[in-house]
Amino acid sequence: MRFDHPVLLYGAGREARSTRAFIKARAPDLKVFVTVDSGSAAIEDTETIAPADLPQAIAEKRFATIVKSPGVSRYRPIFAMAREAGIAVTSNLNLWGETFREGRKVIAITGTKGKSTTATLIHLMLTESGLDSGLAGNVGLAPLEIADQHQIVVFELSSYQTADMAFTPDIAAVTNLTPEHTDWHRTVERYYADKLNLIDRDAAFPVALGHGALEHPLVIAAVRDRNRLIEPLAPFIRDRLTTAVGRSKLKGAHNLDNALLAAQMALKAGADIEGIVRGIAAFAPLPHRLEEHVIGDTVFVNDSISTTPEATKAALSAYRGSRIALIAGGHERQQNYEELATLLAPSGVATLVCLPVTGDRLATLTYAAAPDIEVLEAGTLEDALKALASRRDRYDTVILSPGAPSYGQLESVGVVFNNFEERGKAFVRLAEAWFGNAV
Repeated sequence: MRFDHPVLLYGAGREARSTRAFIKARAPDLKVFVTVDSGSAAIEDTETIAPADLPQAIAEKRFATIVKSPGVSRYRPIFAMAREAGIAVTSNLNLWGETFREGRKVIAITGTKGKSTTATLIHLMLTESGLDSGLAGNVGLAPLEIADQHQIVVFELSSYQTADMAFTPDIAAVTNLTPEHTDWHRTVERYYADKLNLIDRDAAFPVALGHGALEHPLVIAAVRDRNRLIEPLAPFIRDRLTTAVGRSKLKGAHNLDNALLAAQMALKAGADIEGIVRGIAAFAPLPHRLEEHVIGDTVFVNDSISTTPEATKAALSAYRGSRIALIAGGHERQQNYEELATLLAPSGVATLVCLPVTGDRLATLTYAAAPDIEVLEAGTLEDALKALASRRDRYDTVILSPGAPSYGQLESVGVVFNNFEERGKAFVRLAEAWFGNAV
């Protein structure tokens, strides 16, 4: 990146703020602009440009580089316009690659689900093995925040980040691959290609595949050469790690898969078995990922990060044997809920509370597939908890696992959930309000 011409930050979240700090440290007087589609553009020492004014600003070449935040789709016409005008479009991750990649070992993990848990486990396994490891990406620090602090950097990367990732990792993994984020990528096919850009490269670095990716034809095609695949764990190691997971806070078969995948990568990066076992023991559930709260005499599970039906299936499998009240539904992305509806009754769901807008489709499918399940439709998350509060004899566990993104869902006070974190926090707060005085 050039530090002698102005820069535009598109987005004003955590990555954008770390990019601003990065620029200021290297060029304190450099002019920096910021554009946001919604919300606050309050980043220190920047000048705001409204989205409607960007075409003119590009035509005038008021900046030489755009640093795009991950949530802003790279397929927006404005970025093609910028490139045609000779303006570079880059990212916080790629700036890290330009500046700090050399001399460091990079471990990168992507996948539709499980990547945060897997990345966190790898970091713990390496650290417990005495290796200098840092965690960045969607968990841990933003790439430019971690800078050059560690010799090994574990990156957890979304499809937004892998789409235009300009440097290659030393070791990479794909946990699984199912459709998601088609509003950002425009098509399912492009989502797959952008996700697999992490491994679909000429460089022959080793690749590990999770259970949900091992036989996926698109993943195998992206690997190109099966000799790149990291060797499976020896049976005695697998048995020992399975026992360790059983004693840990990792719940569900999907998290056993995540732990075994993490162990494969950690061993490849130089970890030892004892460090891997200690890393599994040290793992604490990540916020909004099967996060348990006992309120009154009921277990509440905040799985707000669940934005696909596959993630909801995994959440239910982690609580087999429980009588479950499931809260599901969210932003419409045309995902298929037919299989999920057939699995609700076998998974122990006694009551299903459906939220707008995908909840309407799930409710219809559930009426047909599982007529014994009580199906309730609620306009808001508070309505859902209020309805469940009058039915406490029907369940012992309440799981918020929406199987859809959060955009467009409203709290009772009319506040939009901007992300899954806000939705998860509201769930816990409302559970405390409605069930906190349970006997």
